[in-house]
Amino acid sequence: MIPKRLRRLGCSGLSLLLLFAVSVIGVVTIFEDQSSAPAPTPVGDAAGIPQRMMDAYKRAVTAMSTLSPNCRGLDWALLAAIAQVESTQAQGHQIAADGLITPPIIGPVLNGSGAGGNTTPVLDTDGGRWDGNSVYDAAVGPMQFLPSTFTGMSAKIRPEGGANPNNIDDAAMAAALYLCGNGRDLNDQSQLFAAIYQYNASTAYVNEVLDWRRRFAALGSSGSNVPASQKAQKVIDAAKSQFGVPYSWGGGDANGKSTGVCCSKGGQDGRTVVGFDCSGLMVYAFAQVGINLPRLASDQAGAGTRIPASAGLAALQPGDMVFFGPSPTNDPAIYHVGLYIGGGQMIAAPRPGSVVRQEAVWNYDYAGGARVLS
Repeated sequence: MIPKRLRRLGCSGLSLLLLFAVSVIGVVTIFEDQSSAPAPTPVGDAAGIPQRMMDAYKRAVTAMSTLSPNCRGLDWALLAAIAQVESTQAQGHQIAADGLITPPIIGPVLNGSGAGGNTTPVLDTDGGRWDGNSVYDAAVGPMQFLPSTFTGMSAKIRPEGGANPNNIDDAAMAAALYLCGNGRDLNDQSQLFAAIYQYNASTAYVNEVLDWRRRFAALGSSGSNVPASQKAQKVIDAAKSQFGVPYSWGGGDANGKSTGVCCSKGGQDGRTVVGFDCSGLMVYAFAQVGINLPRLASDQAGAGTRIPASAGLAALQPGDMVFFGPSPTNDPAIYHVGLYIGGGQMIAAPRPGSVVRQEAVWNYDYAGGARVLS
């Protein structure tokens, strides 16, 4: 198995540290700018995973009771973690209702050049059927299977024929079979390590997959079914009323949108934009119910009752703040805050160039929440 890393870098929804010319570290982001009052992106139980892919992961896990009955401990979070590392959940590709991914995902040509970490040529095994190359192979699909490996499992995946590594149902099923092997107990850490290492013989790769699995498992519930309290709904409505308002570095206060300060890491001069930054939006929304929050996201994390990241989204209630930073236990490093509204969704002012909007709780750098509403 040869991993393909498909990462897209961009500016974060930057935190506001001191409002006077303090720069912030940029982080990976997976969101595009949206128009005002957007509908939420469909997600599965874990934030940021397309629902169609989530469905495939869960079906693959269920199918193992028949296809690999001695396998233990396989869960959707492990399959999602593999797909995250291999193709960032097929980011940039369309996923049809039948599971077909277009355009097809094709990894680097494995000609020994070093692309994709490969230094040993892998000669063609599929006549170019899946990878378009009849001289060398390339890993294919969202789970990045070598054509020969996928072909070896295709009859078990679809006895009727027609298995396709660029169909998420087939790819997830193949990954499940591959990880289960001859009946592994993936609850056992040594067997789990061996299963992922077989997928790609790299300890760093195994650790990356396990890290994503932990993140997805922590975000595995879309949240409790507790309805918003009257006070929480007022805070949420206040934030919603600002949909479409531009992001302004340092902008926003208890009275509403305002000009900000100079200047963000990306160069936005908030003095020229009337709007909100992430923490400014929180200050405004909670002021509508008489709560005066600190101005900075990192300080807001200390308000009220802290909800640890390890508790996952299931511990959150509508009206809680959700925080993001490189360490879930280092509040001073928090760089972003949003308002949780339930269902795995939040309202936030993500970054310069965007607008106040609703989106899925980010599936990276989740640092827990804080509850200030009684």
